[in-house]
Amino acid sequence: MTDQKTKAERFKALHVAGKPLVLFNVWDAGSARAVASAGARAVATGSWAVAAAHGLEDGEKLALDLAIANLERIVAVTDLPVSIDIESGYGDPARTIARTIEAGAVGCNLEDSFPLDGTLREISEQVARIRQSRRAADAAGIPYFINARTDVFFQKGAEQSGTFIQAAIERAHAYADAGADGIFVPDLTNIERIAELAAASPLPVNVMLNQHSPAPDAFAQAGAARVSYGPAPYLLAMKALEERALAGEEGRSSVLRE
Repeated sequence: MTDQKTKAERFKALHVAGKPLVLFNVWDAGSARAVASAGARAVATGSWAVAAAHGLEDGEKLALDLAIANLERIVAVTDLPVSIDIESGYGDPARTIARTIEAGAVGCNLEDSFPLDGTLREISEQVARIRQSRRAADAAGIPYFINARTDVFFQKGAEQSGTFIQAAIERAHAYADAGADGIFVPDLTNIERIAELAAASPLPVNVMLNQHSPAPDAFAQAGAARVSYGPAPYLLAMKALEERALAGEEGRSSVLRE
């Protein structure tokens, strides 16, 4: 537990505005080992990739027991701090977080949307969930990093405008008061808006790269404290596998024709 506490403290210290922690998200023990070998400072799962690696869709379709077992295997192969994406908390985020701590995690992502349809929870409801989660983590004696994900920018009709930025800022303040350690804003890619959020947020800001994102350095200059790659590493690995398999099949067919 002392070692886990040390990892948790180290993980939290890595979140520095302007010098972001870069997380090349993993999905199993093998990918975690590869990322750690490349010199990563921490390891984090992405729920989309973990679900896909099990042949499932994202949205808590993967059973919690399987997600925890996967986490245990990842923790076993690295000495780095490990954070897990628990999506919306599997019904009881406090209990789920307690299980992740038992499995060796030092942090998590916790969404404020419903897994069934992606609609946002009321701020008051998510605040209560974060408070309960904070109590569960503190009871374990670990400075566990609750990365409060807000899905403001995934909502229908959402734009990277001042109105939606203000909504994200409001949630950042509420979640900070409830005990969150970071605010995660996937699908926010506008650098000026990220800078606006980072300047107003009481929490370190975590952004996620996508195919339309500028270079990671741009996020650092905007004040981000954490940059995640989300499902991109998994998709990249599967694309490479598909291409090699296709090349191998074409080579086999060529030999058979000869």
